[in-house]
Amino acid sequence: MDIKLFKNNLGKYAAYYHPATLFAKIKKVAKKAGIKLVYVVLVLYYATLDKNLPLKDRLMILAALGYFIVPFDLLPDALPGGFADDTAALVFVLKQVWKNLSPETSRKARERLKSSFLKISRS
Repeated sequence: MDIKLFKNNLGKYAAYYHPATLFAKIKKVAKKAGIKLVYVVLVLYYATLDKNLPLKDRLMILAALGYFIVPFDLLPDALPGGFADDTAALVFVLKQVWKNLSPETSRKARERLKSSFLKISRS
């Protein structure tokens, strides 16, 4: 993942973000993407709901989540290792905003992961 390319296209990727689309994507790819990637996505999602999060951080998060959602990316998700570029973008943004995340954000993500992953693993 070229982080410079990602940073230069934040607005483009943020335009793909919508919570319903995000959760549809998670449901579709959770088994293949894995629990760790889904957890990062959920942490970033819940961070967007935190009114105390700086706007700059929120915009980066929306772009990363949009990149995760977008059906065409640098490395198609269907290929082996296809989530490497999504993971790079998500982890890059998570590292950038980590210091501003509340413990409540992580707690909500863990709770959602537990309930959602159980449902997904049973299907």
